[in-house]
Amino acid sequence: MTRMLPITQVAEKLGVGPEDLELYGNYKAKLSDALFQKTDGRPDGKLVLVTAVNPTPAGEGKTTITVGLGQALQRLGKRAAVALREPSLGPVFGMKGGAAGGGYAQVVPMEDINLHFTGDMHAITTANNLLCAVLDNHLQQGNALGIDPRQVLFKRCLDMNDRALRNLTVGLGGKANGVPREDGFQITVASEVMAILCLASDRADLRARLERILVAYTYAGKPVFAKDLGVCGAMTLLLKDALQPNLVQTLEGSPVLIHGGPFANIAHGCNSVRATRLALKLADICVTEAGFGSDLGAEKFLDIKCRAAGLAPSCVVIVATVRALKYNGGVAKADLGREDMEALRRGTVNLRTHIENMQGFGLPVVAALNRFASDTEAELALLADECAAAGVPLALTEVFASGGAGGEALAELVCKAIETPSDFRPLYALDWPIEEKLRAVATRIYRADGVQLTAAARKSVERLEALGYGNLPVCVAKTQYSLSDDPTKLGKPEGFQITVRELRVSAGAGFVVALTGDILTMPGLPRDPAALHMDIGDDGIITGLF
Repeated sequence: MTRMLPITQVAEKLGVGPEDLELYGNYKAKLSDALFQKTDGRPDGKLVLVTAVNPTPAGEGKTTITVGLGQALQRLGKRAAVALREPSLGPVFGMKGGAAGGGYAQVVPMEDINLHFTGDMHAITTANNLLCAVLDNHLQQGNALGIDPRQVLFKRCLDMNDRALRNLTVGLGGKANGVPREDGFQITVASEVMAILCLASDRADLRARLERILVAYTYAGKPVFAKDLGVCGAMTLLLKDALQPNLVQTLEGSPVLIHGGPFANIAHGCNSVRATRLALKLADICVTEAGFGSDLGAEKFLDIKCRAAGLAPSCVVIVATVRALKYNGGVAKADLGREDMEALRRGTVNLRTHIENMQGFGLPVVAALNRFASDTEAELALLADECAAAGVPLALTEVFASGGAGGEALAELVCKAIETPSDFRPLYALDWPIEEKLRAVATRIYRADGVQLTAAARKSVERLEALGYGNLPVCVAKTQYSLSDDPTKLGKPEGFQITVRELRVSAGAGFVVALTGDILTMPGLPRDPAALHMDIGDDGIITGLF
């Protein structure tokens, strides 16, 4: 049985008093707006970004390593805070199950975090759908703005995987029930409102970003923004509490800020700017993570979030496992427990590529090997040699089994790396044309030969640049399983092009979304959803959640 500290004691480790906590029971709290003002003049701590190789069915344990590193830094006497994203109910009840670390490197209360937590996801969903409802009501009540129902861009959302809602028709049933038009849902974590909440610096910035949401075009081809519909005050009201970061703890009582949860394969994949900024003011070291592999989450963290927030990481940690690299080398999941030096050697090209990509941003890199019992000494030695050849130190971690004690070697390497001078620089300049930015990401991060835009995508580029959106960063929606846009191509694919089939602008969030391959913004449930194995007994004990 986990014995959690009262959240007031966890807050004390960051110098936060009870007057700056809005309690949600004994073990969760929101951090007050006043705390941002109190800490405004303090110097920032060091920012450590944790990323990984491309995910595989073997598992990498990126969040587990992130949590374990925070615990290990606390054991070394450092004032450290972890900043994470909030899990989405979609994958919780779909393929993944609960997500907030694992073993002895978990964030608690795990059940609450994975379920409704403090209601942020629901607030984002409701604010998003209020805009949709007001837009459809505007069409019904005379359409003074002249909105073309065929050119409505903004979709409804739901924090659940439900493929049946991807495409639908609303307004059916006669004149009293609205104006018929095609519509659809995306998952809440792909919503622009989610991205806006995570990139907003304060309430005024939140409202200004909501006002800039491009919702539709008129019959004359003119853009219509959320501001034109007069609903942004109400949306801001719905998000007033959701804008405040949440404070919880690890199994070892170290502080964790969890706030926001955009996916990295279909959105920008980082926790909120507010949570990260506050953690940097409250702690000497802030450990945060970005979604999936470095080709998705880390690239967006560095090219989108860091620009928006004025952040500069001091170090990047890349997580890998022997099992994942052997999978990249062609070994079936069932055979990953057997030593296979040749497959491991083939698979290390994936790790090497991610290392080189992060070094290309001018940042010190540390490799973290999440150790499994099946790993052999020969396999570990090969990986140590590969990392040495790439010019990065490697730490073996066992935080799943040992908590912070199993991450002390990694923590020591990180403490050394963050004192190393860095030369952080984004991948591209904002004044480059959209296609040139996409080409930079594709060739330098994915290692593609180039970018192909469909005719529809090229037309979208021309329209967006004509509207003045050409100076925004790009957010590529791509499969997480491969460096390419084909999930079956493992390792380091060669001789391929990235195909962009559609572009959308998230004007409020401040980036252009490029959809590649067959990526979807509303996932579906797998054949055997995790929800089928979850239950709660009469005694209140939850089973199957993680």
